[in-house]
Amino acid sequence: MSTVQTKPRPSLLGAIRNINLRAYGMIIALVLIMILFQVLDVALQNQNFITAQNLTNAILQNSYILILAIGMMLVIVNGHIDLSVGSVLAFCGAVSAIALSHWDLPWYLAVAVAVGLGALIGVWQGFWIAYVRIPAFIVTLAGMLIFRGLTLKVLDAETIGTQGTFNSLASGYEVAGADLRLPTLVLGVLGAALFVFLQVRGRSRQAKAGIVGTSQAAWLVKTVLVAAVILVAAYTFYSYKGLPIIGWILLALVLLFTFIANRTVFGRHIYAGGGNEKAALLSGVKTKQTTFWVFVIMGALSGLAGVIVTARLHSATPGAGEALELSAIASSFIGGASVTGGVGTIIGAVIGGLVMGIMNQGMTVLGIATDTVQVILGLVVLAAVLFDVWNKKRSTGGGNVPLVGVTPGGSGEAKRAAKPDADKAPEKASTS
Repeated sequence: MSTVQTKPRPSLLGAIRNINLRAYGMIIALVLIMILFQVLDVALQNQNFITAQNLTNAILQNSYILILAIGMMLVIVNGHIDLSVGSVLAFCGAVSAIALSHWDLPWYLAVAVAVGLGALIGVWQGFWIAYVRIPAFIVTLAGMLIFRGLTLKVLDAETIGTQGTFNSLASGYEVAGADLRLPTLVLGVLGAALFVFLQVRGRSRQAKAGIVGTSQAAWLVKTVLVAAVILVAAYTFYSYKGLPIIGWILLALVLLFTFIANRTVFGRHIYAGGGNEKAALLSGVKTKQTTFWVFVIMGALSGLAGVIVTARLHSATPGAGEALELSAIASSFIGGASVTGGVGTIIGAVIGGLVMGIMNQGMTVLGIATDTVQVILGLVVLAAVLFDVWNKKRSTGGGNVPLVGVTPGGSGEAKRAAKPDADKAPEKASTS
């Protein structure tokens, strides 16, 4: 009598054990970091760190880095790097201030000029990278010098002030005289409801297709927790002044580029080109066009970030955006981007930027010296890259391989160990 073996149903403990650390690790880390600073602030300074005002300030102070991180994630996923974004940001911000103050353009046209100029710069750099095949590192390094010099040229080493609605883009809480508190709360409720709906629909489709996913308990816990976080965040912002204008802009950018990356052919081509460009090319992916448009998008987002920096400072300065390219790159790696391309998410880039911003803000509140803050942030970036290396070995079954070890094309001893018969002469084929 034969017995039919059935697959055991996935359990909650099994789901926790097999959790996708790349997808959820930094979200957990962000929550733990906020709790840590809350405990330290209460213990050392008798004040709360997790407040509506502090969370809002974290978004306001890091908004331009988050915008750059969104574009940088696409660039890194496609297998490239962009060192010019800080200089492009400064140049576009300077031109937007000139358009506003000297050309007397309305604020929205000044914004359009900056974003359009950034896109044109992306066309310039994308052409050399995608079609002439000059490495992105070299092209964008040259761009970093070129556009920093052009910034000094157009500003004539002076500061140009801005005012009015333009400045409110970076720190305002009202649109056409109406505050954003109630819309923030409504958005949170709708967002939580939409998330639950999508989760339920996806679960039912899996059940109909006979796909064994996570356990019912694990799925329920995840759905409830994420929905609760959305509602709590919405209420927290509502209790202060609502989500600021730049917060709405960031939310729109995250939704737009998450959709592009996950639901469009162009998005799949970005990942394919970064994962294995030759294989993608043989599969019909237009890798040159994809790379070109990725840098156009990066340029446009740099122009928008330049507007936000200029609006936040209420002026365009020659030194704006210095080292912001490093912050954007660090945010992407902390948020889960792979150093070899092909892996990363838009939400991960934003989470990575928030991790850096919250750590910077928390250590500043605690009175930690700037030099120590820089050292700690640098160690966090290194830890994120090490985590990427370890997670790759873990996911490919190479968990027993040491973190520091031989790589493909390494020493002769490693090759001989992998192929013990490599040095033997091949036997001659029989002619009989």
